[in-house]
Amino acid sequence: MIASKQTETYRVGVEYLQRIQPLLPEAQMVDVMDNLRDRVSICNWIGTQIESVNISLQAHLNACHDCFDQIDRKSIQIFAIPFASSVRLDGFCNITTVPTTILVDVGRVAPADWLALVAHEYAHAHLGCPGHDREYAKVLSHLCLGLGFPQPSLVSDDRSLYYWPMYSPSIDPLAWWRGEGN
Repeated sequence: MIASKQTETYRVGVEYLQRIQPLLPEAQMVDVMDNLRDRVSICNWIGTQIESVNISLQAHLNACHDCFDQIDRKSIQIFAIPFASSVRLDGFCNITTVPTTILVDVGRVAPADWLALVAHEYAHAHLGCPGHDREYAKVLSHLCLGLGFPQPSLVSDDRSLYYWPMYSPSIDPLAWWRGEGN
């Protein structure tokens, strides 16, 4: 009985990764199945926990939506995903999908800081373009005001926009996905 339950949670985890894979611009952004050491524990954790994590992320997405009038809200979806260690991003906004997709590696950021990361990616999704220019700064500033974060500088060449609102990165991102950090 225990073995079949573990097999089921593993299967659910693998299917989740397969469902999210097409939302990535490059398949190698997620390499869980190539990670022989951690694959089983990560897939088992995803199989049991991903629904509640995505519900939390959806609540953060809704908080960002609430900063805008109904008519100005864009069609956006959000999912948690463990990025490969070679990916130097904590979150990613794929503006080529319909709806626009925000992908967040929740293992790279403390749960208390998830909203900050979601707000950063939401600004990209709202504008429908990458980059951290003056228009991005305006949207991010609007979000920060509505969400209670300090507002960023509106100087277009300000490199701090790449990491705004500020949050603390995790030391071992995969620990969360293995079930050690939650």
